[in-house]
Amino acid sequence: MLKREMYLSRIRGFYDSDLVKILVGIRRCGKSVILKQIMNEIKEKGIDNKHIIYINFELIEYEELRDYKKLNKYIKEKIIDDKKCYVFLDEIQRVDKFEDVVNSLRASIDNISIFITGSNSKLLSNELSTVLSGRYVLFNIYPLCYKEFIELTGKNEKSEETFWDFVKWGGLPNRTQFTDENNIKDYLHSVFDSIILRDVVDRLGLKDTILFDLLLQYIVDITGRQFSAENIINFLKNEGKSISTQTLYMYLDALCKALIIKKIYRYDIHGKAILKTLNKYYMTDLGIAQIKNNNFEINRSFAIENVVYNELLERGYDVYIGKTKDGEIDFIATKDNEKIYFQITYLLADSKVVEREFGAFREINDNYPKYVLSLDKIDFSQDGIIHKNIIDWLLEE
Repeated sequence: MLKREMYLSRIRGFYDSDLVKILVGIRRCGKSVILKQIMNEIKEKGIDNKHIIYINFELIEYEELRDYKKLNKYIKEKIIDDKKCYVFLDEIQRVDKFEDVVNSLRASIDNISIFITGSNSKLLSNELSTVLSGRYVLFNIYPLCYKEFIELTGKNEKSEETFWDFVKWGGLPNRTQFTDENNIKDYLHSVFDSIILRDVVDRLGLKDTILFDLLLQYIVDITGRQFSAENIINFLKNEGKSISTQTLYMYLDALCKALIIKKIYRYDIHGKAILKTLNKYYMTDLGIAQIKNNNFEINRSFAIENVVYNELLERGYDVYIGKTKDGEIDFIATKDNEKIYFQITYLLADSKVVEREFGAFREINDNYPKYVLSLDKIDFSQDGIIHKNIIDWLLEE
């Protein structure tokens, strides 16, 4: 089993905190495994099973506990003394009013440490924020990054064949169990169907799932390109489907809440302001993109751009598109007082491409690091701008 130290190292300092620890990520990205690894580390500290309560709401034996009052009663009856009790609630979004249970436990029991996981951004909702009012710490969990993929599979890390396998089929851990592409597709379809049925269709009461599917296919096709509601509406119209702007944005919001796609905003570098227009969407997992893609081969340039975006999120950065006066920077990544600029391209194939990628930084006069990432093995660094091979960059600490 792969130990996801990147996440454990961030969570470890909160094991005994009375803050509620929330782990959020797309289905099958490995949240339950991380939760069990946390439990194992707590047991290694000498905590016995009597002081650990684990409930997985995906399992039928806990179906009755999806009633929030029964859940609250069950947990309180399991607490046998005043020693610290560790409570793990896996896929808690299956419980209506779960936030009331969590808040009640915190309010009524002094010595308790609560961990919860969920597969949609209901865990980020205003209601949860209001009920817990700052008494929680949130950890976004993502599919495997490239380094974790290599560690789990033991494949040649420097091989472009390995890299493109990761780009094509994504980083959901269980997909690595399969080598036949048809088996990988079947697995990814099953994951996608479970997300759509449980986290989208049921919640929104959708009648037209074909329309929803067409919308996602379009988002896959425009990954990394500027979003236009008008273009999507026209595309759907040509497919014989009509949709209002309001419904379109409701569906896009549902895709974001199910953590299938992520919206990225533009940042005006000179005006130093986040812009709410002309945003883009990226896929949380490129394997899902692959099975929803009509063109058989995803555009490689945009696919590796998506890989870099996901990697930056996994490394804990906030990420924006950079708007300059006359152009655009692929990504601005910020964390604490750190800021890094990135241009991503498949290959620096000729002088025009080199000028386009390196020249994009010309309008930026600050001293923050600026990178061009590509699959080239020759170092094109120039004028203080660092060029790196994308595979080497993904393998860095």
